This record gives sequence, C-alpha cells and structure tokens, in this order.
Amino acid sequence: MKKLFLLDAMALIYRAHFAFSKNPRITSTGINTGAVFGFTNSLLEILQKEKPTHLGVAFDLQGGTFRHDSFTEYKANRQEQPEDISIAIPYIYRLLEGMNIPVLGVPGYEADDIVGTFSKIAPPLGFDVFMMTMDKDYMQLVNEHVFLYRPAFMGNDAEVFDIPKVLNRFGIENVDQVRDILGLQGDTADNIPGIPGIGEKTAQKLIAEFGSVENLIKNADQLKGKLKENVINFSAQGLMSKELATIHCEVPIAFDEGALLLKEYNKEALDQLFDELEFRTLKKRLFGSDSTTVEKEKKTTASAKPTVAKNGQMGLFGMEASETITEETDEAGEVVEKIVRDSIETIVHDYYTVDSDSEIKRLTDLLLLQPAFCFDTETTSLNALEAELVGLAISFHTHEAYYIPFPPDQKRTQEILNILQPAFNTKGILKIGQNLKYDLLVLKKYDLEITGPLFDTMLAHYLLEPEMRHGMDTLAEIYLNYTPVSIENLIGKKGIKQANMRDVAIAEITEYAAEDADITMQLYRFFNPLVKEQKLESLFHDVEMPLSEVLADMELSGVKIDTKALSDFSALLQKEILTVEKTIYEHAGVEFNIASPKQLGEILFDKLKLDPNAKKTKTGQYATGEDVLNRIDSDHPILKDILDYREFQKLKSTYVDALPLLLAKDGRVHTS
Repeated sequence: MKKLFLLDAMALIYRAHFAFSKNPRITSTGINTGAVFGFTNSLLEILQKEKPTHLGVAFDLQGGTFRHDSFTEYKANRQEQPEDISIAIPYIYRLLEGMNIPVLGVPGYEADDIVGTFSKIAPPLGFDVFMMTMDKDYMQLVNEHVFLYRPAFMGNDAEVFDIPKVLNRFGIENVDQVRDILGLQGDTADNIPGIPGIGEKTAQKLIAEFGSVENLIKNADQLKGKLKENVINFSAQGLMSKELATIHCEVPIAFDEGALLLKEYNKEALDQLFDELEFRTLKKRLFGSDSTTVEKEKKTTASAKPTVAKNGQMGLFGMEASETITEETDEAGEVVEKIVRDSIETIVHDYYTVDSDSEIKRLTDLLLLQPAFCFDTETTSLNALEAELVGLAISFHTHEAYYIPFPPDQKRTQEILNILQPAFNTKGILKIGQNLKYDLLVLKKYDLEITGPLFDTMLAHYLLEPEMRHGMDTLAEIYLNYTPVSIENLIGKKGIKQANMRDVAIAEITEYAAEDADITMQLYRFFNPLVKEQKLESLFHDVEMPLSEVLADMELSGVKIDTKALSDFSALLQKEILTVEKTIYEHAGVEFNIASPKQLGEILFDKLKLDPNAKKTKTGQYATGEDVLNRIDSDHPILKDILDYREFQKLKSTYVDALPLLLAKDGRVHTS
C-alpha cells in the first residue's frame, strides 16, 4: 500500500503556537518563530519516522464556509487569530513550497472536508491514509485504510486511531456514530449548540441505547425528566448540530497523486528560509552537518540583550537573566536543545511560616514600613465565591516570603485577618498580586478591604504582550528563567481524586505559597519599568486596575433573578413556538423540520417558489439565513413566521431556560 499523510495545517500551527507560548523562540530581529518551529519539527518527525510515500497539507482559507450558510453563528465565538500565527503562516507556505509539498485549500470548505474527500478517494487507489491532527471530529472518517494520527506531544508518543480504538474511545458500535455523539454534545470551540444538558458521557449512553440522534428524537417519550424535555424541545437543534459536525467528503478538488508524491527539496530556498528564521538545529536535521551555515555548538549561553519587537519598541524577550541552553543527543541520535532553569531546589530562599498572633502582628508592623508588598491567597476552590481561605502568602524582598495559615474555623480566620487589616488598609502602600481580582473577591467575603494603589502582574503582562498566556508559571519561565512548584505536586492532577489545599502539610504549602508571592514580586519589578517605557502607565493605572476593582464588586454582588417569571415566560414562549410552528406547516401545506436549512430551502424555493433566483450553498442546498430571508421580495406570511420561530427558540434556549441553571446558593447569578 502507498502511504498518504494528510496534515490539518491550522490545527498543527495552533498546537505549535501554544506549545511554545511558555518559552517563545524570538529571533534577533524580534520575530516569534514558535509556531513555524513546532510545525516544521512535526513535519520532519513524520517524514523521518513514518516515511510516507505521499503527503499533502490542508488549510482553512479566509472567508465563510457552507456551514455558515446553514448556521450563521458557526464558530462565532472564536477569538481573533493571534498576530504571531498570522505572521507564521506565510513562512509555513514558504517551507512547504521549498519541500515541494502541495498546499490543499478550497474556498467555502474547511481543511477537514478536504481531508475527508481525499480519505474517500485514496484507498481504492491503493493508499493507506493517515490524517494528522488532534481534532477528534476526524474519527468519523476512520475505516480499514484510513487512520487518525495524533502527533507526539508533551513527552507522549504519537497515537494512531483505527476502528477498534475509535469505537472504544466513544463507546459506540460503528464509526459513523461519532457524528451522533458530536451532534448531541455540541462543540463550544465551533459554537455548535448540541442539545442542552447532554455531555459526552450522556451522549454515549443515549447513542448506545438508541443508535442515532434521529432514533433518539423519535423515541424521546421513553426518556424522563429534564432530559426528555430537552430532547423534545431541542430536537431540531440536535439534528442541525449533527449536520454541522459532519465532515463533507465531496469537495470539488482534484486528487493529484503525482503532486502528492514526495520529491526532492529545494535546498537553496530552505537554506535561505532556515537562516532567516535562525533554525540552526532543524537545518542540521534536514541537511546534515555539511550545511554551509550550520554551527556546531555543544553548549551556548544566551546573553541578556534586548531584541526589537514588531512594533519597533524594545522587545521583552532576551532581556531577562541569562538562560543556559545545552544541546544534547536523544535516543534517536538527534540533537535537541534543552533549557536549564532555576527552581526552588536550586535557589537559596527564606520562606517562613507565621502562625501566632504575636508573629502576625510583627509582620503587620513590618509591612507598614514597606513602600510595596505582594500577597497571594491559598483557598479551597478556584471559584472565588465558594472558596474558603486556607492561607495568605506575603513577600516584599526577593527570595524571601511569609506564609500565614488559616484554620477551618472561620471565626478564627477573621481574627487573624483583623490583625493584618492595617497593612491592607494603608493608602500609601502598593499592593501587588497575580490575577488580583480573584484575591480581592476572596478577601471581600471576609470584610478585608484592600486600599490601593494596586498592581496586577497578570494585567500588566496583558498590556505588554496581549497575545501570550499570562499565568504565573508561564511568566516565571519566560522572564525569570524559573520553574515554580506545580500545584499538582501538592494536590494531584485535576479530577475527582484531586485533594484539597487543606490536606497539604504546612511545611509543603509554605514553600509553595511563599514561592508564588516571591515570584510575583519579582515579576512586578520586571514589568513595572516596562509599563513606563512603553507609555502604558495611564491605561494600566487609570483604566485596568480601577476596572478590576469594579468587576470584583459586580461579581460579588451578583444579579437577582425572578425564576418564577422566567419559568412562566418559558411556558409562554413554548406556546408561541408551537402556535407559529403550526402556522408554518399550514402555509407550507406539509410538516417538515423547520430548523433544517435543507428542508426549509426546499419548502421556500422548490415548493412555494418564493425566489426564482435563490442561491445554493456549496453542498447544493439553499441558503436560508436571516439575511437571505429578509432580502426575499415576497409578502408571503411564512417568511415572518419563520423569523419569529427562530427568535422564540433562541430566546428560550439561550436565556430564559439557561439563566436559572446558573443560580448560586444565594439565588443570584454571579458573572465572571
């Protein structure tokens, strides 16, 4: 069999971008090459280890797709593409051109549709097809000669999904039922709604019992309670979601076996590209040690020097304390770079537990003498409104910090906070934290008011580098060349077996919490001058920090909801929906699925002939979006009824039925 690898370009580019966000690769000219480096590394790994005979890379092109014609809000909640990815894509095109690998893309279709089309065409021509992506949606395409190939990541080996593995992953009987699972549970990343209240586990149980979304809806009377109600009320939405999650396998694109066949590289073009991107190690992997510009460096120390950022200002990277980079050889004989960072094990530090009233009073007196101090809360929950204080860490000197533990007895906790109150209430002292809004919310519940000025290192970094991640661990590694203690070392990985911070020994939590405060204080000293240099002081101090306090007040107050009124309104909307549904059927002369763009289009344009110039989407069905219906030059009452039906459905599902599910114990919705 010939071996064809099809790569989902954007999935791999985003994966590479975020993988290197903790340790950005910045060239001497200020370009962040992490996404290009990660993509190139994955591509070379495939070529060297899997040895495909044919290879193509599928891209999502600019503009909408046929799915947007069916559901205008498809992928509506996607964040704007990070600038570093936009900069990386042209380099990746140059890389593929230099390697003579074809780029596959068709306007109006997504990369998975192109891969799906080739996965149907190639096997009868003697190919085994490997779809390289992390997207589980591709599992619906797996068959005897088509496999999902998840690349190696974070120390885990590459993973290949065949039919048995897909069936086991979803607990289903046939691969096609992947579409049913995806349709029921929806997809927040793509804004596919699914059916409310149904997650992956419930979807698996329902499909195991009923076989498909269609059969589930047909037998909804066998269900009970809220699940039954949701399946009946949102049946059309479930069918539409399944349709949106289905990969289209009839894209109008030629399958050119010769173009996909691996060929010799354009060494001159790649040599120029790799020099421009400063990919010395990758260049050595590709061309060997005889390349004219490859330098043999067994060990280098990167000097602390500024770089020029894209906006012409001094870049943030390369300015921190020098980092040690060593080149090592892995088991496969390949040269890999390894960054050596400091940690709590290598840095001399003084972290103290302060657990008596007299010691806390002395610490408070000491804080009153400081121009600034950093504090960080340790709690029982990530939800600030539910969290109880477990401890408070404070730092005002580098590598020195104090940890105050709080008992489960809330009265005693309040007594300790009362001792600390003067330091937090004094106006002239700057209070520093990482994600301060969380700490403000927690302490407000204990009536500990914090008087400004305030400095949030997370918000400062957001202004300096808005497209990067802003977590403390990430910032410590990038700017301080320091790897903090992981929370998972204390309480285990996320899940039902994860412990609580109250379960951790005082000595261990002191080291962990005090380190957080110490690191945050160091980040403040790093970011504060940069905020001034980049003329962000007014935006930071006059807008961002005051707004953070306002938001904390809003979130703590919450919004009162009249659940009885909403319940009555929901019933009224349901009555309106059924009434307008009946009217639509009368206008159409037949019952049909109003939420199905395909069936609706056939009624409006084939049966009722409301628009002789009606346009069809790439899949051959009529466009029926709101903008299309509003443009139809017809007074037929079915048009207004359809728009009313959609409005009632959205109002009911998105707000009226959803808001009561978000109520906290105090009967209010607390936003974040």
